[in-house]
Amino acid sequence: MNAIEAENLTRDFNGLRAVEKVSFVAEEGEVFGFLGPNGAGKTTTIRILTGQLKPTAGRATVAGYDVVRERDRLKPHIGVVFEHQNLYERMSARENLSFSAQLYAVGPQRVDQVLEEVGLSERAKDAIKKYSNGMRQRLLIARALLHQPKVLFLDEPTRGLDPAMAREIRRMVAALARQGMTVFLTTHYMEEADQLCRRVAFLNQGRIVALDSPEHLKVEHGKRLLAARLDDGTQATLAPDNPDDRQRLTELMAQGRVLTLHSAEATLEEVFIQLTGRRLIE
Repeated sequence: MNAIEAENLTRDFNGLRAVEKVSFVAEEGEVFGFLGPNGAGKTTTIRILTGQLKPTAGRATVAGYDVVRERDRLKPHIGVVFEHQNLYERMSARENLSFSAQLYAVGPQRVDQVLEEVGLSERAKDAIKKYSNGMRQRLLIARALLHQPKVLFLDEPTRGLDPAMAREIRRMVAALARQGMTVFLTTHYMEEADQLCRRVAFLNQGRIVALDSPEHLKVEHGKRLLAARLDDGTQATLAPDNPDDRQRLTELMAQGRVLTLHSAEATLEEVFIQLTGRRLIE
């Protein structure tokens, strides 16, 4: 069974179309990347899929529940971590989770379990105001996992984190997917999407302009390149499909100037720019 199914989702705001005919499926145990610049419609789509916003047109099911007709039945099966943190600053981590656990009828044992899973057990009694940004993000994920949802929505989970903490969050996401959870991920970091996602959708001005695995997108839309390291310490990037570059490579090889030669794969960001004419962060 697909964990998420969206069919022609459309949403208008005061005559402006934020999302237009968005269709895709996300499988169980898949990290599905939903990528686009600010204003592309990512957050609007998440709000529709989590039952917070009704679509103007189209339909969607998440964890087998219609997001409009079965919104109340859907909520126990999803977890959501939005980009903006909303924790109780004066309360401790355990108190924050215990408060949320009551809403889900989850016992204290589960609170301790998720604190251990995100590596916050030793700091569980500290007030949130003493937490770093990365620790707060781990706590938000812990809160979203309290009721063991089938689908987890993560909106920019590593934005503003240092590289070590971002790597830890990515490790957690990958582990959740291996355990069978579906993760719907938005991120401005293409390398993160490339590393984590089985498939990605490129969203531009409310529409999906490409949907495939990162590898297939890079092969299909990226340029074939060769990286040649030369004897003067410089590197030349050459396109073998370009006659001028082929001629230059032939000359460099004949002169014995090429020390090493490697294929240079296009990046996911380069493919995104090629398809949309925009960068993720503008």
